[in-house]
Amino acid sequence: MFGKMGDMMGKLKEMKQKADEIKLKLDSTIINVEGAGGDIKISISGNREIKSLTIADALQHGNKVELEEQLIVTINKALFKANETNEYEMKQVASGMLPGLG
Repeated sequence: MFGKMGDMMGKLKEMKQKADEIKLKLDSTIINVEGAGGDIKISISGNREIKSLTIADALQHGNKVELEEQLIVTINKALFKANETNEYEMKQVASGMLPGLG
């Protein structure tokens, strides 16, 4: 009985270590997204942290409402791609540790 419990604890510890490793990897994975025809550029980490935001000069002097709308669209696009990357990496770890999850 204790052998199985020890095996499970070891497996959980190994999973936590793998998850921590993936988190570090995702911190250094940068996803670049463009919106508004390339006038808005966002760099976001695989852990969904915005690293940079660039707005072309042409948009900075235009319609404020349009700029805000374009920013929302581009940020959501970046978050979607970061979520995809994050989920993929976590699923890889889980499937390696718990066969049948992948």
